[in-house]
Amino acid sequence: MPITDSYGQGISLTNTTTDAPDLGRGIQDLAAGVIPRGTLRFASASARGATLVGAQAPVDGMLTWLEDVGRLELRVDGVWVVVAVGNRAWTTIALASGWTQNGNAQGTFQYRIVNLFGEDSIMFRGGISRSSYPTSIPGYFEVNTNALPAAARPASLRTIIVPCSDVGSSRISLKLDVTTDGWLRLYGISRPNDLPAWVGFNGCFASL
Repeated sequence: MPITDSYGQGISLTNTTTDAPDLGRGIQDLAAGVIPRGTLRFASASARGATLVGAQAPVDGMLTWLEDVGRLELRVDGVWVVVAVGNRAWTTIALASGWTQNGNAQGTFQYRIVNLFGEDSIMFRGGISRSSYPTSIPGYFEVNTNALPAAARPASLRTIIVPCSDVGSSRISLKLDVTTDGWLRLYGISRPNDLPAWVGFNGCFASL
């Protein structure tokens, strides 16, 4: 019977003293015991699926890091569950004509992708402002001049509430639609009483 580690992890350290010495086998047994208990690195989920098969099939408690999405995942009840994400940088949103950054001194309007409660989400921060509105108000204002990249687009339309100034407006919130093709659309702006001086996005997010 092989001798195992003293931490109760079942990692084989060596064969019994009655067996002939076999350094290669000892190293192989140690690697086979330690590697599945560490954090395995893969280029993507598909690469992980192609590698962890047969005798190396995933088991509960296994941790993997996926390089393409910067995500740490844990195997629980036979499925991979997200437990952490990488350091996701903020990206500034280029504004459509008429809008300016740093509305109400809330910072530049930006987004980043994070993982909340096991699912990817888009998080916003900052604020935008507008000094004047057109005579004819459209049904909605598309605030980004370039569509969000594919990774930041939701699987279906997401509608969230965002705060706005009560200066020039009888309301203190607007509706923001995040469309499946990457556009950010503000609803609720209308003449003559709802022309807010700024719109804020701090603390606003939607699932992808």
